[in-house]
Order: sequence, then structure tokens, then C-alpha cells
Amino acid sequence: MSDVAAGGVPVVTAAGSERDQRRAAAALAAAGLREGDRLLVSAAASPALLAVVLGALRTGIVPVVLDPALPAGERAALAADADPALDAGSDPARLLGDAEAALAPVPLARPMHYTSGTTGRRKGVWSGVLADADARALAGEEIELWGFGPQDRHLVLSPLHHSAPLRFAIHTLLAGGEVLLPGPFHAARAAKLITGLRPTTAFCVPTHLQRLLARDDVDWSSFRRLVHAGAPCPEPLKRAVLAALPEGSVWEFYGSTEAQFTVCSPDDWLAHPGSVGRARPGRRLETDERGQLWCTVPGWARFEYWRAPEKTAAAWRGDRVTVGDLGRVDDDGTVWLDGRREDLVISGGVNVYPAEVEAVLDAHPGVVESAVFGLPDADWGQRVVAAYVGEVGADDLAAWARARLAPAKRPKSLHALDDLPRTSTGKVRRLDLPGVLGLAGG
Repeated sequence: MSDVAAGGVPVVTAAGSERDQRRAAAALAAAGLREGDRLLVSAAASPALLAVVLGALRTGIVPVVLDPALPAGERAALAADADPALDAGSDPARLLGDAEAALAPVPLARPMHYTSGTTGRRKGVWSGVLADADARALAGEEIELWGFGPQDRHLVLSPLHHSAPLRFAIHTLLAGGEVLLPGPFHAARAAKLITGLRPTTAFCVPTHLQRLLARDDVDWSSFRRLVHAGAPCPEPLKRAVLAALPEGSVWEFYGSTEAQFTVCSPDDWLAHPGSVGRARPGRRLETDERGQLWCTVPGWARFEYWRAPEKTAAAWRGDRVTVGDLGRVDDDGTVWLDGRREDLVISGGVNVYPAEVEAVLDAHPGVVESAVFGLPDADWGQRVVAAYVGEVGADDLAAWARARLAPAKRPKSLHALDDLPRTSTGKVRRLDLPGVLGLAGG
């Protein structure tokens, strides 16, 4: 299924994975799955996970990839919503039998990932089954944009249930390269692997860079592309990364689970520090009267929110789509983010919507109401903080949250208040809460 590099790290080769993808495709067909069906999987990163995801995609079956650390209740709710034809659980290797089936040359669909919503209900991002020309265009854009090829050794630093890490790993294999799967991120181990195994590419979030740049034992010289996204990268950190890595290797993009918007080369960033680059091929960005960014995308990049037509309608205007972020576009096409939506906290590259966390906190019998917000954090970009009205103690409420929320969504601190600050129309003033709580300095 895979080789093992020094240090016990699985190395997934394109040829080895292709065989396993054919085995997965045969098992899925034998189980009765057909084009357009959904396959639920919630497993830690492994060669088998990549094989099952790609084996499904290359036969038109849509994998629904969930965080394996989800609390049981949240996983059950998403499983019910996804309505899969098969739930592979946490053991994708059980789908790798002896029989093999034919595969399309490229994925015929995109995986369905769930992204949090402002209402507190997570939304599945569904693209359906693509026409052949659209499928080839989708794969071709990603491979050409990052230059993936047989010479590449891609290091996975982020969990594969997130869309970007999975996308980078998939397209490396499709281009003939190999993928390193070291498991959960640990800075000391990552430093050793980068130095010893000499990867050529990686996707990461600024938190990874912050922790690795703090060390003096990383040899970055093997990289031809290190791509970051998922959260704003502070300018001092960006400059330090550019100085540490080979010239021309540090790239950035702005996108979301739903769609990809920009790409930012090192030269573009140095010419416009703090920007997120320019529109990706085949796209155009503009803002509306509220400063909200809209992107015109190719037909093959369209999506809908699974079983949520009203949310889909709100996201689209013809062939233009928005995820609600605010920004501006210069005359030369350079894109700037003026701030994420007030209702979004980005912690370690993970999108956390306050409404989703508040729904869990408010369900505690000792809580009258709660308000969740983000504070700057040197390691994570932002950390999740909650204020609440109620008689429950902060420790008890934290235990309640731990049992019901994935780690990234759990408030790092909880603060009891007599009342939450509100506007004249009764809306909670989340942006005022750091000052009210004496946390304005972070």
C-alpha cells in the first residue's frame, strides 16, 4: 500500500496508491455504490484514506470527509444530513479488497466537506458529478497552478479532513508524485522530517510557520513550493518565511472550502505586502456596495450548499459567488482582505463560527445566553473566547463544551457577565466584548 521512510513515516507513491484506488473502486461497486452516491468517511490520515477518497472520486462517487475527532453527536447529525449510501467509518482500509476496477484519469467530482454556517448549522459543499471536460479542467488547473509532477514529494502538515490539505495531496498523486503522511503536527518532528526527508512541496497555515520558524534546526532548502493559506499571515512572519526558504518558493492563496479565489506569488506579495494576490486563472474579483468580495468563477467551479437552497441562492449572483468576506480590489487586480466576517474566527487555519459554539453553550441548563468571539493569538492566529450570562461556573461550562465540540471550536476561556453588550436594535456587540472583559490587548 505504501513505503515507509526513515522515522516510520508512510510514503504514498502514485503507482502504489493507484493500485489501492482500483481496489477501493471495486469494493465500492460491489457494495452497490454508483455515480453520484455519497461515501462517508471519518478517518485519520493514512494511505488507505487517500486511496479510498481517490478511488471514489475517479468513479464518480462523492466522499464526504469528516473530522475523525468529532463528538459522536455531531458526527451522527452530519451523517444523517449527508445521507450516504455507505458509511466507511474510521477504517477505510476495510474497503481495499483483492478485486480491482477501472478508474477515470481524473476525479469526476469534488469531495463534500462541511463548512460551518452563521446559523450554527454546518453546510455541506456539494458539486455533484462533473462532465468529463469539467473534471479535466478542475484537475488541470490545480496541477498546473502549483506545478505538481513526478519529481514532487509532498509533506502533509494539516489534517486531511480539511479541503486544502486533501486537495494538495490528491493532485500530487494524480501528477505522479509521492505524499508523506507524518500524522498530527508536532513542530519538533516536522522540523526533523523536513530536514531529513527533503520534501519539495507542502501546504500549511501560519500557525505551522510560526512554530517552525521559532526553531533553528530546519533545513528548508529542498522546497520549491511552500503554500500557505487558511488565516491571515502577519507581515513579520511572512518576511521571515520568505528569507528562510529558497527564493520564489513561498506562495499564498485566498480561498475557502467552497471556492478558490486568488494566488499570490512571492514577487506579488513583496510588491504589495499584506495583499492576497490576484485572481486565479479564469476568475475575476470585485466588491459590492458593502465591500463584500464576489468572484466570477468557471462553470466547473460551481457548487451548492447541500439541501440548503436558500443559502445557495444567497451565495450566488449569476456566475459570481461570495462567502461573505470583506475586502477591496485595486485597479491592477491586487486583492486585499479588510477583515473576515465578524461572525468568523479563524483558529489555526480552522473556521469557527460563533453561532455554532453559542448553540452548544446555550444548551446548558445554567446558561441564559452566550456570545463567542476571537482574540489575537501568537500561535493560532486567533483563539476562541466566550462570554455568557448564567449561573453555571466557567469550569463546568468548559467541561460541557469539551464533550460536545471539536477541539478547535472549544472556547479557550469563558467569562460570566451580568448582561451582554447590545446595539439599540438588540444585536449583541461581539466586537465590544474584548473591551468589556478587559481583554482588548489580546
